Amino acid sequence: MDFKELRKEYETQGIDDSQLDANPFVTMQSWLQVATDSAPSHWFESNAMTLATAGTDGIVSSRTVLLKGIDENSIRFYTNYGSTKGKQLAENPNASVTFHWAWLGRQVQMRGSVAKTSREDSKAYFHSRPRGSQLGALASEQSTRIESREQLEKIRADLEAKFDGQEIPLPENWGGYALTPQFIEFWQGRLDRMHDRVVYEKNGDGVWQRYRISP
Repeated sequence: MDFKELRKEYETQGIDDSQLDANPFVTMQSWLQVATDSAPSHWFESNAMTLATAGTDGIVSSRTVLLKGIDENSIRFYTNYGSTKGKQLAENPNASVTFHWAWLGRQVQMRGSVAKTSREDSKAYFHSRPRGSQLGALASEQSTRIESREQLEKIRADLEAKFDGQEIPLPENWGGYALTPQFIEFWQGRLDRMHDRVVYEKNGDGVWQRYRISP
């Protein structure tokens, strides 16, 4: 495979400063809406993001998770606290996420601190999920070794029978995280790799400063 021949030109109008809000979360909401409305097919998940974490050993892990909440200060995602990412965040509560909307030639990167959401928040989201997803979360000790697929399926089937007709309890080791960014970059592909990169960064007083950086 000749990777040198894999090229794409980004023929876009770039980032217009007049369309950027002083609050990056307002801009983020706008970009998410455009990505959702313009997705080429229903199976494109505009809320998918690559989450990078590292423990105290400095080894970095990344995986794709789904954005499940956004407000004026933070974004939220949910997972098993005993997973690799959960263990790394317990040691080093800092992370980076990247959204990539290839059909728009756009990316957004956020870096900041991460903290668990409240038990009430986790429970509300957990019970908003399809029942099958709730059972899956209860059955899975995420990131641990299993003997076989059949073993996992049996655990799930046993739980389905156990809670038949009942509310599925929120697992003790499952819940939400809120990432509060200090740095947000909006990236828009342009012709000849002259991309637009606009950064929002909090200063020492917690006020967002906006500037451009070279591609």
